[in-house]
Amino acid sequence: MEDEALALLDEWEQDRRDKIINPGPRRRFTLCRAALRSVLCRELGCGSDELGFGVSYYEKPFALVRGERHPISFNVSHSGNHGLIAVTARGRVGVDVEELDPKRKLELLIESAFTAAERADLDSVEGTERRRLFFCMWTIKEALMKGVGMGLALGMTTFEVPVAMRRGTSSAAFSFPQAPSVYWMLESIDNRDYCAAIAHEPDPT
Repeated sequence: MEDEALALLDEWEQDRRDKIINPGPRRRFTLCRAALRSVLCRELGCGSDELGFGVSYYEKPFALVRGERHPISFNVSHSGNHGLIAVTARGRVGVDVEELDPKRKLELLIESAFTAAERADLDSVEGTERRRLFFCMWTIKEALMKGVGMGLALGMTTFEVPVAMRRGTSSAAFSFPQAPSVYWMLESIDNRDYCAAIAHEPDPT
């Protein structure tokens, strides 16, 4: 399976793969990129050899078909043994998935990622519930930043996860304080092993 997946990757992807020393992450990268290529080729009606990628100013990838930029929007994330791919013909999209790793240290990330209100919500719960809330909020923020295409340049503390989703609701509408007229639809798709989120900007028309 890995050999078949590797054959789909282009030169840049294979070079990036070769720089991953650990065989586990290297295999997961290969399978995830091959899955992304398969999904995009099916949606775009092209072969893998006709599909390429470019990146925006903030390094958000976009699809190229036979060298021409295609307007389809997509995003991909993987963590451990889990991967998530979203594709849409209209509007921007961002995704994030994070395994609920009990060994991952969170305290240093909390100050830099969450507002005072979000930190208060984290302080109101303990143990596994606190860890799950952390990753729920983290994946929502990551999905939004990847969707808007600015990544960490946006700043995680410049916006808040909707209160309803911090309280356990699986979906909500959202707009950035910096762009209140642009709405996003958020959805959490968590299970017992991971937290994951999708942020989609609906077509304004």
